[in-house]
Amino acid sequence: MQIKKNYQGKRILITGGCGFIGSNLAIELVQQGAIVTIVDSMIPDFGGNLFNLQPIRKDVELSFTDIRDLHAMRYLVQDKEIIFNLAGQISHIDSMKNPFQDLEINTTSQLQLLEICKEYNPAVRIVLTSTRQVYGRPQYLPVDEQHPISPVDVNGINSWAGEQYHLLYQKVYQLPTVILRLTNTYGPRQLVKHTRQGFTGTFIRRAVEGNEIQLFGTGEQKRDFIYVADVVESLLIAGEHPDVVGQTYNLASSPPHSLKEFVEMLQEVTVFPFQLVPFPEEKKKIDIGDYYGSCERFTNITGWEAKTDLRQGLQKSVQYYQKFIEHYW
Repeated sequence: MQIKKNYQGKRILITGGCGFIGSNLAIELVQQGAIVTIVDSMIPDFGGNLFNLQPIRKDVELSFTDIRDLHAMRYLVQDKEIIFNLAGQISHIDSMKNPFQDLEINTTSQLQLLEICKEYNPAVRIVLTSTRQVYGRPQYLPVDEQHPISPVDVNGINSWAGEQYHLLYQKVYQLPTVILRLTNTYGPRQLVKHTRQGFTGTFIRRAVEGNEIQLFGTGEQKRDFIYVADVVESLLIAGEHPDVVGQTYNLASSPPHSLKEFVEMLQEVTVFPFQLVPFPEEKKKIDIGDYYGSCERFTNITGWEAKTDLRQGLQKSVQYYQKFIEHYW
């Protein structure tokens, strides 16, 4: 059984709240009656988009602050009951090109936030979104939380370090933290104008445009895809459930689908060509092959399961971007 979520009147801080997942979460929280503060640096190419907040713009407090700003964050964390810590640099390619920026955002700023909370708001619950990229190339499938950690890029290493700081501060200082490792999330409000935040958004954009999609290799690489509303549901549960604190959980969906199946389902709702092409060298070096995870641990405790099947989620996504295309590219 899922715990009943009650966010009425709760004071919430969302870092990265103008981005893809953060904005969808903010909309749901406002609808549930929460008092929401959003922090976003609006760094170009990181996904912040004010149009994402259009349905709730007058109902949230918005701070254009970088989470690396010690003084601003010290003020912003005070009196909050839950922090949904979604701010981060998630591009794997960018992390290799600019590793020190990735280190600052995904590791150093995470430690700084924990220090601030320890001093100014030690009772706040922090829900951190991390990535399945920490596992690297799977040694077995489906990947569970016991799988070895072996990142293939700087982003994976820094994300894992950020996780470990959260777990350490829970153990040593009893700062309540929860970590969710996300897989391929897609849906409305995703950054789709370039490939820095994964292929799902780029494929959806090209499909809406009617442009060709190129699949690397055979196209049979398997992934589990999760619609953003299901991720939001998991975050809301992680923010409330009494039995999840101090642990790391995979999110996953079933069944996994190949990239070719993903594209073929897109072709059911819009018209575009696609072809298979050889892997570019920079992509091949960090490609992990098949990946799909097990969320059994999180499901057994909370009852959460991804409910939106891929075909339905892609249809909703395409309809959203067809309606609001001018705000996304």
